[in-house]
Formats: sequence, C-alpha cells, structure tokens
Amino acid sequence: MPEGPEIRLAADKLADAVQGRVAEQVWFGQPALKCHEALLSGRQIESVESRGKAMLTRFEGGLNIYSHNQLYGRWMIMPAGELPETNRQLRLAIHNSDHSALLYSASDISVLKDAELVQHPFLKKLGPDLLGGELTVLQIAARLAEPKFSRRQLGALLIDQSFITGIGNYLRCEILFVARLAPNVTVGMCDAATLNRLATVIDQLIWQSYKTAGITNDLQRAERLMAEGATFEAARFHLFRRAGLPCYRCGTAILKIKMNGQPTFLCPKCQGVLANAQTSTC
Repeated sequence: MPEGPEIRLAADKLADAVQGRVAEQVWFGQPALKCHEALLSGRQIESVESRGKAMLTRFEGGLNIYSHNQLYGRWMIMPAGELPETNRQLRLAIHNSDHSALLYSASDISVLKDAELVQHPFLKKLGPDLLGGELTVLQIAARLAEPKFSRRQLGALLIDQSFITGIGNYLRCEILFVARLAPNVTVGMCDAATLNRLATVIDQLIWQSYKTAGITNDLQRAERLMAEGATFEAARFHLFRRAGLPCYRCGTAILKIKMNGQPTFLCPKCQGVLANAQTSTC
C-alpha cells in the first residue's frame, strides 16, 4: 500500500493540475456519488492535501472530495479530455481546460462538508501528520514519550496512524534498522536519548523518501547501485524485501518475520534478535 510520501507526491501532482483552477466537470464512477457532480462542477479547487494515506481535494464553498487510494488506487494526470490505456476502473474524474485528473481503482471516496471532516471515521483517528510541515523532531520525541505509549512495541506503534500518520510497512522497517532498534522493543524500554535518536530517524527518512520518490537507503549507496545496473526497487532500501541478502552495514543475512500481520525485515545483529519470533531468509 502506498505510504505517506507516495500519497503526498500524488497530491502534489494533482495540485499542479487542478489547484486554483475551476473544475469544469466532476464525474464519479460510483452511483451513490452521482448526485454531487452538479454541485462540484463549476467550482474552483482551493487546495489538495494529503492526510497520511488519504487525500482531500478542497473546493470553494467548504466542500471536499475525500479519497483513499488503499492498495490499488492511482491518480493519473492527462491532457484535457484524454484517457490513458489501462484496464483499471475509473472512479473519479476532474476536468479543467488543460488537464483531466483521473482516479482509478480506489473505492473509498466521499464528498464531505468542512464541518464533517472532523467526524470522518478515518480522519478523526489520525495522529499528527509527519509530512504536514509543522512536526519537529522534538515534537516526535515528545509524542513517543507520552505515557500511554510506554507498553507499545515499536514495530506496531510506528504503523499506528493514530500515533503519527504517514508511516507504513517499508518505512517502519527502514526506520527501525537505521535507529538500531528491534521491532519488539517497547517504548518504555528506551531511554530519552534512544527516543530522540528514533525521532530524528523518523523525521529524516520520511522526508528523504518524499524528496527522492521512495529511497530510504543511503543515497550515495543507492546511486552507486543503480549506476552498477541495479533497478530502482533493488537499490532503494536498506533491508526491506532483502531477506537472505547481506546487511549493508554488517554483512549478516537479513531476516523476514511476521509482525502485526505484515512481513517485517530486520538485521539480527544490528537490531538484536527477536525472541520467540518465526524468522525466514526467503
């Protein structure tokens, strides 16, 4: 599933195409939303915002399109009136005189008034947004140190969108590796210096991923690997999807375990061995 950086990048591209412009035609693929087409068509789009893994397209008059890409949703920006060659199902289209912004395959779409946003089932549960531009390292560290999180394991806490939004599976694995912490370590087991280190890594990696379209690996290493013929996907991570391959830092084989229903990758030497965990190198 796309994580915070990917959704923020998609929101940036959508904003470039529609923000500040009149949506001459808004079209919905879901019958229940057809009643909103005439209401939104002809209105100016004031902004496009990402909220963790969700997006808000904000129209004048206090109206908003909420969309969540989930696993398969994808925005495509085309010249006005053109459609891409795809087998995906079109769910939402926003047309202006220059562009057609097309959302394919996403099913979680709704139209909300400003006052309804705070009561939306997903939005109301979100914690501070890492890519919102206002969350500092000190604030992340203070959030980690809140007593209510002391018994939470780091591997589970980091992907809890009510804690902070924007971190998914690949980011939690990469963050914990760089911070040298095992995913089953609890917040309460960490001293202030460790939490500050973790907060610094969280801030660094999510912004690096956003600025590089997904690279969390050491940037010089990733550039070298791609120059040597590695694909972007093979070069972008420290350890995510690298089970059985040597750790770049120490040479130990990367392990893959199951945690919180998701595959979790770690280096047993750099991060410590997980007790009672089923591990795999493939």
